[in-house]
Amino acid sequence: MELKKIARVGTLESSDIQIIAKPNSNDGLIINLESVVKTQFGDAILDTVKNVLSDFRVENAIIEINDKGALDHVIKARMQAVICRAAEIYDYDWGREWRECQMLNWEDHYYM
Repeated sequence: MELKKIARVGTLESSDIQIIAKPNSNDGLIINLESVVKTQFGDAILDTVKNVLSDFRVENAIIEINDKGALDHVIKARMQAVICRAAEIYDYDWGREWRECQMLNWEDHYYM
């Protein structure tokens, strides 16, 4: 997927994360991470960011991250939002993952 414009999501408040995504022609992925918990969780943050980029098939982008201790689900949601904004995706199915999770939980409980 191609990013078409610069997009920003999030805040610099405690327990949140601010992410800026920029198009990067054909120069691959560049990820810059600033975090108050980089020593402890930097690798996990980068893994989450890379997984979302992979899910959206983003291969060329500059991602600037300023983390203030956000939890994994917040990082994932912010990444999804910044990619949708930068790629000008207006019809993303925000409830898909929740419905899939509910279906899996229902099946686990139903067959027990």
